[in-house]
Amino acid sequence: MTSCKTRPQTWPYPTAEALRGAIQLGIGYTVGNMTSKPDRDVLMQDFYVVESVFLPSEGSNLTPAHHYPDFRFKNYAPLAFRYFRELFGIKPDDYLYSICKEPLIELSNPGASSSWFYLTSDDEFIIKTVQHKEAEFLQKLLPGYYMNLNQNPRTLLPKFYGLYCIQCGGVNIRLVVMNNILPRSLKMHYKYDLKGSTYKRRASRKEHAKPSPTFKDLDFQEMHEGLYFDADTHNALVKTLQRDCRVLESFKIMDYSLLLGIHVLDRKLRGRGGIGDSKRQGGQKVLYSTARESIQGDGKAAETLPDADDDTLGGIPAKHKDEKLLIFLGIIDILQSYRFIKKVEHSWKALVHDGDTVSVHRPNFYADRFLKFMGTTVFKKIHPLRAASSRKKKNSIQPCRSASQEVLSTVKEESQEERRAQSLENLDDTETHSSQKPDVIPSSTRLNTAISAATMSSNSSLDDVKAEPETRDDRRTSSSTLALEDSTLLASDSQASTPESVLDVYLVSNC
Repeated sequence: MTSCKTRPQTWPYPTAEALRGAIQLGIGYTVGNMTSKPDRDVLMQDFYVVESVFLPSEGSNLTPAHHYPDFRFKNYAPLAFRYFRELFGIKPDDYLYSICKEPLIELSNPGASSSWFYLTSDDEFIIKTVQHKEAEFLQKLLPGYYMNLNQNPRTLLPKFYGLYCIQCGGVNIRLVVMNNILPRSLKMHYKYDLKGSTYKRRASRKEHAKPSPTFKDLDFQEMHEGLYFDADTHNALVKTLQRDCRVLESFKIMDYSLLLGIHVLDRKLRGRGGIGDSKRQGGQKVLYSTARESIQGDGKAAETLPDADDDTLGGIPAKHKDEKLLIFLGIIDILQSYRFIKKVEHSWKALVHDGDTVSVHRPNFYADRFLKFMGTTVFKKIHPLRAASSRKKKNSIQPCRSASQEVLSTVKEESQEERRAQSLENLDDTETHSSQKPDVIPSSTRLNTAISAATMSSNSSLDDVKAEPETRDDRRTSSSTLALEDSTLLASDSQASTPESVLDVYLVSNC
């Protein structure tokens, strides 16, 4: 392959080896020079500064010699990106060591936008080529991005660590350095690119034939019935997605995706043995870079797994049917604004298909549809059914008991008042009859009146008890008790009035 220096007209694009070398040399030179500059607060004009340096192959007084074609290297907003790296705990030496120490790994699966990806050997950073409009939009986005990171460093949004441009033979190659979402040292059994739409959201046959295919929304609905998390993790994940989507909506950003990697713990296909695996396991250099750290949670659920640092690599524990999973995720492709071209694309697709199902849509509608799909179809909560049902039973028993006790107390109070009134009336009658005719038994008319009154009181008590929601045994006990008390009272009254005679009174109650 001919380099850009020798034949710029026929093949102006640099070779893969030359491009990787230029990336490492340019980043190493510009970031190394930043260490000599004093630290200070980031100002508004710092977001629009562009530093440029020319690196000839023979070298100069300021630049080292190299065996690549001559190229010019541009560093966008160097002070702002230095602040971003410090915010995530990235030291300049670690940043340079990860990018420049070992050769970059070129990923064989370029994105749908014809972007190329390069991965550092320690799995920490990924370098992506972007178009001119995307680089320009990111530079305009930096002030708002700076404000959002200060408020919330735990985010699933891409973490940008640098924006650069390589000019070689009249060709501009723009690069952005980001966090790596899917660790190469852990095999991803499933990969998904999810947007929340259904229009043409199915992986093609060509994609299915790849060793590690990336599936889409309709594939997820067919292959997985949802990923289940414990309540705290699910709430933290949904809360983080909601906050991030509102930020993207405020910037008029749409057509972004959720990159989802699933590692099945029950399978023994770990796929370990990369070049930089030992260093990645030995110590993490970047803060908030893993999926577990990116969500708004304390990560207690992940602490239950053994050897979390070595085995999980920051994945979020989840379940699918009987399988235990590790989830790696992040929002990607956020450099698509709802510009005029996207509006025309949405209008054209809406004429042919349902406008609500296509991926290109208004930012607010896109965010709502994205959140609804993730919160109801993809991420689901594990509900403790047994514990909830037992609590409901306990709470329902207590009001029933209190209601029955209140009914019984009311019945007792009414029966006591009736007995007092009847006893006083009988005492008055006894005194009158004993003074006039002590040896004469009271007339049957008065006795029948007392018996009918007692019977009516017992029947009314029984009716009140039957009207309340009590058990059959409770009704029998209360009604028979009242009937016996009334019969005992009448018997004592009759004995007091007729001491020499015996009168048997029977009260029959139908239970």
